[in-house]
Amino acid sequence: MITLTTTEELAAFCERARRHPYITIDTEFLRERTYYSQLCLVQLAIPEDAEDSAVLVDPLAGGLSLEPLYDLFRDTSVVKVFHAARQDLEIFYFDGKCFPTPLFDTQVAAMVCGFGEQVGYETLVKRIAHEPLDKSSRFTDWSRRPLSDAQKTYALADVTHLRTIYESLATSLDKQGRRKWVEEEIEVLTHPDTYVIRPEDAWKRVKTRTTSARFMAVVAKLAEFRERYAQTRNVPRSRVYKDDALVELASAKPTSANDLGKLRLLLREARKGDIADGILKAVEDGLAMSADDAPRPDRSRDKLMVNPALADLLRVLLKAKSEGAGVAQKLIASSADLDLIAAGERDVAALRGWRGEVFGSDALRLCKGEIALAAKGNYVAIIPL
Repeated sequence: MITLTTTEELAAFCERARRHPYITIDTEFLRERTYYSQLCLVQLAIPEDAEDSAVLVDPLAGGLSLEPLYDLFRDTSVVKVFHAARQDLEIFYFDGKCFPTPLFDTQVAAMVCGFGEQVGYETLVKRIAHEPLDKSSRFTDWSRRPLSDAQKTYALADVTHLRTIYESLATSLDKQGRRKWVEEEIEVLTHPDTYVIRPEDAWKRVKTRTTSARFMAVVAKLAEFRERYAQTRNVPRSRVYKDDALVELASAKPTSANDLGKLRLLLREARKGDIADGILKAVEDGLAMSADDAPRPDRSRDKLMVNPALADLLRVLLKAKSEGAGVAQKLIASSADLDLIAAGERDVAALRGWRGEVFGSDALRLCKGEIALAAKGNYVAIIPL
């Protein structure tokens, strides 16, 4: 088991990878104690039979730069294959300011190929590679050195079997003419807005029952301060204060350290120092905000008049279409999407792109009364009217 610990070794392997149509990639990281994920290990494999075709890269080794890997990411002649890539891409985006191009996500591809919703890597290894997978090292501290042989074996398995899975899924997609479907899904994964959280928009992540302008203004300022503090110091948001404490702060609107000491949910560390000062300033700024400038949750869709009978028919249609196409229902449309369509909304992802081809066009015909649904044996038939 080869571990690359120098930039020169990594550069040499990436140069080898350029001679192949694809490379499989995975990471091991920690995030419990930081805002940004701490990258602890990178696994790489190329389609060769040689023992050194799969390697580990140790980003914690002193002096190692991942720039050769990022150069490979920018090389569009080599497909970069991940499974459930979102967290990996977030790490690479913040560290290297780039996305792997072109990207192939086997979890997305598996959903398109009929393996179910958010299918796990272990399932694909069993069903496609027909190999067992040892997951005993799943919950391990990847920042500790040296790594054991068991950890290294576990980590390498995440990219060696991925080669077989990728080749099988890519072949299936090409046969079915569905590679474009996967590419549409991956566009979201390779957009910075998927990963960048702007402090001024952090309030949108906080669930509240009260939506008055005065309350929401304080929520917005408290959420913004927490996000900036967490990002700057690279600590989890929950280490600053949790959402329930944030809502309590917005309700109590403390104006002094003495007021902070009376709160029930605020962490002891947040009742003093920079966090306490930031809280009091955020409350002050929130109270000074005019009602017109205060953020308001988008409640426009709450007032939509959903036709429950039509929504139920759309669910039947979705089930029939997903089974007929061999695609996971959840990938095509969510329950909320169906309610929106039944309420007359047309700016819905389920009506566009490949989803429109599989489901959306018939969903619109159903809404217009142009088709009916009928049970015929074990399947649902679409009948033009």
